[in-house]
Amino acid sequence: MKRLSPIQGSILFFVLAPGTVAGVIPWLISDWQFHPAFLHTDVTRFLGAALVFAGLDIIVDCFARFATLGQGTPAPIGPTRTLVVSGFYRHVRNPMYVAVLATILGQGLLFAQLDLIGYAGIVWAMFHAFIAFYEEPVLKQSFGPAYDTYRANVSRWLPRWSPWQGEGKS
Repeated sequence: MKRLSPIQGSILFFVLAPGTVAGVIPWLISDWQFHPAFLHTDVTRFLGAALVFAGLDIIVDCFARFATLGQGTPAPIGPTRTLVVSGFYRHVRNPMYVAVLATILGQGLLFAQLDLIGYAGIVWAMFHAFIAFYEEPVLKQSFGPAYDTYRANVSRWLPRWSPWQGEGKS
């Protein structure tokens, strides 16, 4: 069987992971039905739509960077060959996770569905555990001092206002 290229693997993982977590499951929870807007104002819907579109844009950008610059995928079974620290990664260490959460929260605001807000909290807890107990130790083992420097300068969850200008910006 032919091995998938980084681009093919990233597309497949995009459909399976964020496509399920930020698409299929929110749809199953909410049926994407609109409820009366939170705070009785459509401003919350506009904020929700903005979060959904921003989240999707960031997810696509990050997947493309992993495939093209990192020569790998976001999937643990097809990791990148190089540490990707460009684009949104200059602002926060986990932009894909932040973007998936923004997409789910955005849907919660857009459709005024508290169940989706609660689901986002559960997803955050799962992401946090995965990052802390699996992903960060693997990245430290794979990329050593470069990852240590990156980790010391870029937060796990809260984006920096100014992009990190560190070394190795692939």
